[in-house]
Amino acid sequence: MMALLWVTLAILSLVAMNAPQGSLAADDDPLQDFCVKDTTQALHVNGFPCKDPAQVQDSDFASAVLKNRGNTSNGLGVAVTAANVLSFGGLNTQGVSLARINFAKNGINPPHLHPRAAELLYLAKGKLLVGFVTSNAENKLFAQTIKAGELFIFPKGLVHFQLNVGHRKALAFSSFNSQNPGTSQVAKALFTSTPSINDTVLEKALQLNPQDVTRLRSLISKT
Repeated sequence: MMALLWVTLAILSLVAMNAPQGSLAADDDPLQDFCVKDTTQALHVNGFPCKDPAQVQDSDFASAVLKNRGNTSNGLGVAVTAANVLSFGGLNTQGVSLARINFAKNGINPPHLHPRAAELLYLAKGKLLVGFVTSNAENKLFAQTIKAGELFIFPKGLVHFQLNVGHRKALAFSSFNSQNPGTSQVAKALFTSTPSINDTVLEKALQLNPQDVTRLRSLISKT
């Protein structure tokens, strides 16, 4: 029995050693204590170059970007405020970021996806209907109504949504295992891309008539 245990552990170790490194984390591990984003260099790299450590200050590791409530007076009734490497340079190479999501009554964070990260949502106030759809042929929906103090996880790269189903405003915070998770809203990607997707593509793919495509382009561009 002991011999079998050691063989099993050896196999698991070999699998871990030979697993593709990209599967272990959303972002590569940092190679130094910190790498505060340097906005003075015009280098094209996968991420951002680092400030000279001698020029780094205490304030580089603090941010008030999530302090204030977002403006939800829009067609969707939602405001997403991101604290990622684009707004908080100290996150560069750290593989994490955060977002504040304010919902008006009946507000919705429409179907979207994050290509580079999983999302862990914590609901601070209110009640949300949340869910995601799998990427296999079944397109299975996993949905749950969550209340204040509860969590929900959205797997990396899957289409998901959040709808305020409570009787008042809602507030949530989402963490990501990427310094820059990226966001692609499904409707906006299809109907407001630049340049525009050919109308025939949308008509055939979504079984729409030309008038529907025109109407949706106009409607979605305003939200």
